[in-house]
Amino acid sequence: MSHRVTNRTFDSLRTGDIEHLRRDITQSDIRSFVTFAADVTGHAVDRELAADPRFRAMLSAGGTGLGMLISLIASRFPGLGSELRSLSLDFSGALREGDTAIAEVRVAALDEAAGSVVLDCLCRTAGGDTIVSGKIEVTAPTVPLSRPFGRTVALEPDAAPDRLDHIEELGRHAGRVRTAVVNPTDGPSLAGALDSAEAGLIEPVLIAPLGELGAAADAQGLDLSGIETIDAADADDAAAQAAELAVNGECAAIMKGRIHTDTLLRAVLARRELRTRRRLSHVFVEDLPGYPRLLFVADAAVNIAPDLSTLRDIVQNTIDLAHAVGIERPKVALLSAVETVTADIPSTITAAAICKMADRGEITGADVDGPLALDNAVSEQAARIKGLSSPVAGRADILIAPDLEAANILAKDLDYLAGAEAAGIALGAAVPIALTSRADTPRERRASAALAAILAASGRT
Repeated sequence: MSHRVTNRTFDSLRTGDIEHLRRDITQSDIRSFVTFAADVTGHAVDRELAADPRFRAMLSAGGTGLGMLISLIASRFPGLGSELRSLSLDFSGALREGDTAIAEVRVAALDEAAGSVVLDCLCRTAGGDTIVSGKIEVTAPTVPLSRPFGRTVALEPDAAPDRLDHIEELGRHAGRVRTAVVNPTDGPSLAGALDSAEAGLIEPVLIAPLGELGAAADAQGLDLSGIETIDAADADDAAAQAAELAVNGECAAIMKGRIHTDTLLRAVLARRELRTRRRLSHVFVEDLPGYPRLLFVADAAVNIAPDLSTLRDIVQNTIDLAHAVGIERPKVALLSAVETVTADIPSTITAAAICKMADRGEITGADVDGPLALDNAVSEQAARIKGLSSPVAGRADILIAPDLEAANILAKDLDYLAGAEAAGIALGAAVPIALTSRADTPRERRASAALAAILAASGRT
């Protein structure tokens, strides 16, 4: 199971309570504050100044040292909900690459009337050299917090602090959804299902060979007490039973475990009652460091070479998902290699046809443009240089690739080369299907479960 983020409310604090944060200082830690200094001074930091040991020493003490103390206070002790009131600090040294830094915060005094806490603060090296010392006064949180912890993501200053976490919050607000989890007989998929249940997103029904399920739980140290289970002969049978539950209204969502995606989807589509007027399609919802909004990528898992009608359904399914997570009018970019329509590149013709469908109301709820090359879809600068003027160019929320290969390569590029986190969902059936990968982190699995909960609650499936 994942770690948790918790805070300390004023009532739980006692004089003498203490918390530590330890970090090995790398070159990138100090470089981050050099870059920040360049930004806030209008890029007025040249290479010579940036390399000067005196300049770096001041930034390391005031930036890295103080930053560790503030991070400890803001994230753990007292944690989220704290507000800074005053600082009185002495700076005695500098952190250097290779140092082990230790930030220490201790409760010195409590003011019940004001709800404030005075903290004795110290940042030092493991060798005992003091970097920063003094007192910081904060207003302590009044509301307790406890939630699963996930990897932090660097975002643009005007973006939401954590967009996958926001999806989780939307899922919790939608309420627990009874979810058939298909063959969770490996550690990641079983832990992901239980973690999603603990996070308040789903009410899992684990369908799998019970011997294999129990062995997976024992291997991971997971407790299945109180969790509903259904025995299955194998993965195919588990998928068929999940589809049966959905047909009978006994589950509102399905979640993939240790089973091939095509096997699971075949079992769903084999039941006519679970089909809708739209083609089934898949969407990755990507939280990408440095991009100021969620990025939806489709279709990377279901439709190999979509024709025009299938592509229309892919676009509309993805728009509906964007609406469900609160994007009122998403911007859809139909991707190709170029921005001009040419007979030599079939995807440009298809993109133009989809845009015409949107113009005539066959696709609704979004601004749609294409063909667009990737750079012109996500970079306003690139779009300006090429003279493109549209509501979508440079500001896309949704990227529609011409085929599965292109979408899959794009999504994995974002994940493994650009540090994105992704949730996966299949839409177009009567119930949403959370499609997780064996390589997904617990946080990504929770986000996929949250998408299923949101869609089930909204009726957009």
